[in-house]
Amino acid sequence: MKPMNTRRRFLLLMLPAVLSLVGCSSEQTRTAPLQETVRNFPVLAVQQASVPDLLEAVGTVQAAQTSEVASQMMGNIVEIRAREGDHVQRGQVLAVIDDSQPRAAVDRATAADLGAQEQLVGADSDLALAESTLQRYQTLFEKKSVSPQEFDEVKARQQAARARRDMAKAGQAQAQAALNQARTSLEYTRIRAPFDGVVTEKKADSGTLASPGMPIFTVEDVRRYRLETTVNENDLRYVRTGEQVSVFIDALDNAGLKGKVVQIVPAADAASRTFLVKIDLPTDTHQRSGLFGRAQFSRGERRALLIPRSAVVERGQLQGIYVLDQNKVASLRYITLGKPSGTEVEVLAGLQEGERLVARPGAVDLNGKRIEVQ
Repeated sequence: MKPMNTRRRFLLLMLPAVLSLVGCSSEQTRTAPLQETVRNFPVLAVQQASVPDLLEAVGTVQAAQTSEVASQMMGNIVEIRAREGDHVQRGQVLAVIDDSQPRAAVDRATAADLGAQEQLVGADSDLALAESTLQRYQTLFEKKSVSPQEFDEVKARQQAARARRDMAKAGQAQAQAALNQARTSLEYTRIRAPFDGVVTEKKADSGTLASPGMPIFTVEDVRRYRLETTVNENDLRYVRTGEQVSVFIDALDNAGLKGKVVQIVPAADAASRTFLVKIDLPTDTHQRSGLFGRAQFSRGERRALLIPRSAVVERGQLQGIYVLDQNKVASLRYITLGKPSGTEVEVLAGLQEGERLVARPGAVDLNGKRIEVQ
């Protein structure tokens, strides 16, 4: 009985202390600081809006006219007259191939042509003499002053002279053709620009053995450029030849260039199931082949959540907004954004229609604070 009395006595002694602690805890709860309230921050309710539904296709800027200038004969390149970046005119000599053999062939063909011309002149003279003799004998034969045999001999000489003249004429034509061919081969030793443009690539140097079809330069017409994009087979119905589309060249900070669809290649790429679309670009001296570009094709309209760009808070690589709950307390919520459009940006994920957010938080940390709505 004595131990039980001792335990009861201990509990009675501890009871006032426990009650004192409970009372202190309740007093601390009642005296907890009130939530901070801030003012002068505009709040808006998010609503869906109609926005253009755009199909974006990426591609590469290319010159509308590009030519790989190649050699048409075999020979050593003895001179290079153009470098990358040089502006060239149509017909300008870009490189020279050793012309010793073609020039010798031209000399031989020239001599043969002169010989054929002389033979033709002699044959023409012989024919003229034979024809005049035949005319005189024709008159005498009609007067029966010469025998038929003599007349036939003169007529045969006239026909033989005509045959020799025809052979000389054919020989002269053959010699002329050989001379033209030799001159053409000599001209092949001069590699010329096919049109006005810029040399974008030089593929050979002096001393290189050129062969027919071997590319030596790449020349581009810098007056006109195109954006060549690929469009998925399922989206090709949104692309129409002749329509105006918006084009963006990121490297040039070109916003809203207007291009024109000039060609849709009718055959799809078997590997990617895409079609090549060519879009003419407006003239711009800063455009270059190989630049990355984007084209936007209209697919109509769609519904989207748009918020002011001023409502977005940057946290490193993340974007967030301050969303208000039922008690008007702001909390930072990270969201996924789409492409900006003017002063607004589309919210792809993280926000629902009808929710309220702070329109212009600025650099103030509003997380956990109560917003006095304007």
